Amino acid sequence: MAKADGKGAGGFRKRKHDNFPHGHRREEKDNINSSSTVYLAFKGFQLELDTRHDKYERLVKLSRDITIESKRTIFLLHRITSAPNGEEILMESEAKLDIVRQKIKQVAQELVGEDMHQFHRAISPGLQEYVEAVSFQYFIKTRTLVSIEEINKQLIFAAEDKEEETKEPASDCLNTQSHVWSLKVTPVDYLLGVADLTGELMRMCINSVGNGDIDTPFELSQFLRQIYDGFSYIGNTGPYEVSKKLYTLKQSLAKVENACYALKVRGSEIPKHMLADVFSTKTEIIEQEDGLP
Repeated sequence: MAKADGKGAGGFRKRKHDNFPHGHRREEKDNINSSSTVYLAFKGFQLELDTRHDKYERLVKLSRDITIESKRTIFLLHRITSAPNGEEILMESEAKLDIVRQKIKQVAQELVGEDMHQFHRAISPGLQEYVEAVSFQYFIKTRTLVSIEEINKQLIFAAEDKEEETKEPASDCLNTQSHVWSLKVTPVDYLLGVADLTGELMRMCINSVGNGDIDTPFELSQFLRQIYDGFSYIGNTGPYEVSKKLYTLKQSLAKVENACYALKVRGSEIPKHMLADVFSTKTEIIEQEDGLP
């Protein structure tokens, strides 16, 4: 049978430009007027998009660094339940948080003159982890929850002397009048960081029980109940990420409350070195009932 007109092998219709030689298309590109208004406009769009993409990638990298250093701070703070001198750990954690704030300062410098919400997805994971680390340290010190205002106060940065000497007065990253950078944690990032805090408090409860401390679990149980009550007011009316964290928060609270129940009912019967085993058994039973892996 003869092939249909305009169709190549396999019955596929040829594209119109396939009939033109490649050299002809190359000549069309060479004949583009580089001084035309349309060409210059699209070159400007290309430059703006490339610049924005590069900035987004830099912010993603900074957010990863903030997340890593914040996690290291949290791991350090968990040692306070068994350390003989808790003040040394708190001082070391403060030094680590200062390193994290220097990273956040770089984020603030990148966002000068920009709409932060356009880059929020790039920096949100790091800010959530930072809120978790700061609130965990604050709870260990004061046994209360740090406010978002207190967190944002620590994210106002002044230019150091060396930076003032090296930076030109007309730099876009520097406010030449005040020499100050700032970055505000959004309410959603704050809530998500506090929700993650409950998991660290549950681990702190495990460590405390393992060390024979039977008072801290009851204190943590009351604190977690207050946080859960606060999140319950938001419920499903808040952002999707917040409502999703509510289930995990409920699980952490249930584990701590069941451990407190076991300590209250059988605490006098069980030796202190076996309390951690009882707590672990209770935790495994809860996870099996809830179908958690």
